[in-house]
Amino acid sequence: MGVRPIFLPVIQNVPRPGTMPPMDRVLQGIAPILRLTRVTAAFAAVANVWFTVLWSRAESHEPGGQFLRIQPLVLLLAGATATAVGLLALGMCLNDLLDRRRDRVLRPDRPIASGLVSPEAAANLAAATLALAVFGSTVFGTRGVVWTLAIAAGIVFFNAAAKFIPALGFLLFGAITTAHMFLPNPDLRFTWPQWLVLTQTIVVAAIVHVVGRRTPRVSGRAWGVVLAGWAVMSAVVLARMSPSETAGGWFWPGWVGYRAALYPAIVTVVFMLFAWRKLTINGPGPRTADKLGRYAGLLVSLNGCAWLLGAGHRDEAVIMAGLAFTGLLGMLVLRELYGLMEQPIGYRQ
Repeated sequence: MGVRPIFLPVIQNVPRPGTMPPMDRVLQGIAPILRLTRVTAAFAAVANVWFTVLWSRAESHEPGGQFLRIQPLVLLLAGATATAVGLLALGMCLNDLLDRRRDRVLRPDRPIASGLVSPEAAANLAAATLALAVFGSTVFGTRGVVWTLAIAAGIVFFNAAAKFIPALGFLLFGAITTAHMFLPNPDLRFTWPQWLVLTQTIVVAAIVHVVGRRTPRVSGRAWGVVLAGWAVMSAVVLARMSPSETAGGWFWPGWVGYRAALYPAIVTVVFMLFAWRKLTINGPGPRTADKLGRYAGLLVSLNGCAWLLGAGHRDEAVIMAGLAFTGLLGMLVLRELYGLMEQPIGYRQ
């Protein structure tokens, strides 16, 4: 019995193996993996964890910051990157692996559904990405590893069941995304940035579902469940700020100026206007929904930069701005690479 190939050749518009340059063959091979793991979304996941690392180190009032401040920043950011990318890739691999039969009908271009990646290879990649996430989390100590495993369990449940129930899917997706931000420092006390990410994630997930005309449709009762769930999770996140810390006002620590919220508010409003313009020009549909989802990922890193800048942490804000720029550049470059790898210019018809 022969060994089943991991990557199957694309029939159309691909030259014979003997005529394809070696570099093109390499690119053709990694294209399905890039699409399977959706690496363009990785920058948003990385931004969530980076923000907590940078904020905890910069704010002396944050519990848990002492541990992070004695660790090399490069090591912390590298571990945060490995953990975030590993968890994101785990979720994407599981999504395509568990949905492969459904994708053959609805999304036949997906790597597993189209046969470019075998289910066995996707399962191996999911295991490898989980190992990468756990390894990266070791820089945050035992609690970081436990937190990572808990998030991984949530990702498995989301892909296996929750995403098929829109109301539950929106809420769990928001919870998983917010949990990423607590991974480096579960003792965070200023949690308005986490609340904003929670809210934006749920809202964007709901918008993408509606604009993309995805099924099943969300009933009025389900929207009520989403609103109630968001309210409960918001209370849990914001209640982490104890009354003794809120000398600056209701649920606002006195050691953080109100100006810190100004820039994130501006960024959020600008994104809302941008999303409305895209929807007005392109109209509802799957492509518009996918674009809004990608740009929402960029919003996360911009929000992190805005919070740090508003709080007066300029050096940390520069680091987050660099990540946001890298994310935008990476998104544009990888979109072009996808086209070149899967349909080289010299062979396009």
